[in-house]
Amino acid sequence: MDRFMWVTTISLIKGEFEVIQKHNVRIYDGDNRTNFDCGTLRLTSHQLIWDDQLQDRTISLGLNLVQKTEEVIAGFNRSAKIILYLQSKPTSQEPGPKISSQFNYIRLSFRAGGQSEYYAALCNQLSRKRWITQVTNQRQATRPSGRHMGIVGIERKIEQKQKETQSTISQAFSDLNALMDKAKEMVAIADRVAKKIEEKKGQLSDDETVQFKSYLLSMGINDPVTREEHGYGNKYHEELAKQLATFLKSLIEKSDGLMTLTDVYCMYNRARGIELVSPEDVFIACKLFESLKLPLRLREFDSGVLAVQSESHSVEVIVEKITKIIKSKGCITAEELSPLVKTSITVAKEGLSAAENLGMVCRDDSVEGLRFYLNRFMKDP
Repeated sequence: MDRFMWVTTISLIKGEFEVIQKHNVRIYDGDNRTNFDCGTLRLTSHQLIWDDQLQDRTISLGLNLVQKTEEVIAGFNRSAKIILYLQSKPTSQEPGPKISSQFNYIRLSFRAGGQSEYYAALCNQLSRKRWITQVTNQRQATRPSGRHMGIVGIERKIEQKQKETQSTISQAFSDLNALMDKAKEMVAIADRVAKKIEEKKGQLSDDETVQFKSYLLSMGINDPVTREEHGYGNKYHEELAKQLATFLKSLIEKSDGLMTLTDVYCMYNRARGIELVSPEDVFIACKLFESLKLPLRLREFDSGVLAVQSESHSVEVIVEKITKIIKSKGCITAEELSPLVKTSITVAKEGLSAAENLGMVCRDDSVEGLRFYLNRFMKDP
C-alpha cells in the first residue's frame, strides 16, 4: 500500500486514456485487509485509480511499479482477487495513504465479480507499456540542444549530488548517535564488571556476564574468517561454519531456535564490518553444520525458504509451541504470531504451514485474511 499516492482530482495526462472500471473493489495490503473497500477501480493506460466518492478519497498506483500479476478464482465464501507484485517504493514518491509496508504485493478483491475481464485488460496494458513510449517521445520532443542542455544537465547533477551528500550525512550522524549511546552503556557495564572482579575476585552474576557478552557481540567480530587466512578450499568454509555457529548461538536462542538464512547473512555481515562474505559462502558454510557436528542445521521449508535451525529446536517442538499459542488465543495470523515467538513473519508463516502439514492446525482463508485455528479433529492436540 505504500506505493499508492493520494489524488485530489481524477485527471488524465496527455496520451492517457481509461480502459475499464469495476465497482465494489476492496484493496488488501499483502494479506491484511485495509479500509479501502467498496470503491471503483479504474484502469487507464498508465495507472490504477481507486475512487470512493462517498468518503471523497482517491488513490492511484502507476503501472510502471507492477512487476508480476496473478489471478485468484473465487471460492466458497471467498471473492475473486487479482494479486499485484510491486517494485520497491520510489525514493521520490509523494506521500500516500501508508508511509511504509512490510509487503511487496497487494490484493484487489472484486466483490461484485468481473475480475477476469479486468485482469485481461490489465495484462494487455502492462504488455504495451505506453508510459515508457510516451516519456521517450516527450524527451525527444523537448530535448534542448547545445550549451543549454549542458547547463541544465550540470545543474541537475549538482542538485542530485547535494541530495545524496545530505542523505549520507544524516545517516552517518544517526549511526554515530546510536554508537555513542551503545558506548555509554558499554562503559557503564565494563566499569561495574571491573569493580566486581576487583572486589569479589572474579565472582560475577550470570545476568551481568550474559549482558557483558551481549554488548561484546554487538560490537562485532574481532577476528573474522577470511580467504587470505584459510585459502579457497574446504578449510575456509569449515572455519566459516564454525564461526557462524559461535556467532549465531545466542541469536538463534532469542529467535526461538529458528532464523531465515537471509537474516543470518545480514546480521553476520553487519558484525564482520568491512570484511564482508558472499551469500554463496554463507550458504555453503551452513550446509556443513551437520557434517562438522555443530549445534545448528540448515533447513529448507516446503515453500523453498531456507533457514538456520538450532539442533535442539526440532519442527515438532516449534509446532507444539505454536499449537499451544493458538489454543490459548483461539486463532492467529502469521503477523500476530511473529512477535509472540520472537521471529520474522516469514518464519512464522513457515511454522504455521508446518503445523498445518502435521494436521495440528487448519486454515481459514476468507475476506478477513488468512487465519489459523486448532484442528479439533486431532486427538489430544
